[in-house]
Amino acid sequence: MSKEEILKDLSDSVINYKLDLAKSSAQAALDADIDPVLAINEGLVKGMGVVGDNYEARKVYLPQVLVSANCMYAGLDILIPAIPVESMKNSKKCATVVVEGDVHDIGKNIVKTMLTAGGYMVTDYGKDIPPETIVESAEKDGIECICLSTLMTPTMDNMKKTLDILKETGYRSKCFVTIGGPPTSPKFAEEIGADHRDTNAQNCVRWLKEAWE
Repeated sequence: MSKEEILKDLSDSVINYKLDLAKSSAQAALDADIDPVLAINEGLVKGMGVVGDNYEARKVYLPQVLVSANCMYAGLDILIPAIPVESMKNSKKCATVVVEGDVHDIGKNIVKTMLTAGGYMVTDYGKDIPPETIVESAEKDGIECICLSTLMTPTMDNMKKTLDILKETGYRSKCFVTIGGPPTSPKFAEEIGADHRDTNAQNCVRWLKEAWE
């Protein structure tokens, strides 16, 4: 197969929800000595971009996006270990997390997917995570953007607590903080000192790219 055919298969695997194709095409890219970064960007990420556009246009829905994300991650699991460490050193580090008291993580997972597709190194801290743990982990991992999520009004206070601890430790000046979830608002983001609030994962990634320019 040609390089163009392999890249197309990588893209198509994500668009068409073909997990096995994502794996086999990722391995085919390595076997053909295709730069793994190129395979990711021009294959998997390109396909996820189409899915993201379709989701924004309401041509596909949440379940399809999550299946596409699984395909992308299956390919990434094969390609990322093959990337020279030197090539990854300039990638910005982001963390996605659902704050303590909430176990709803679909929104977080979509943000994680779109950030990964945007070329960022994403660490997923999971759900129901205490503010202290979020901050400790971010400092340890050198995170440059923390994406906080919650689906429930009672747990919004843990977003504020996370920001408060970030300020107390001095790490707030070293990272952006974005928040998301139905009960949040731009006004709430401003009140707690977050940099951004969004309801759309793609818009959040666009904002972050502009913020880092």
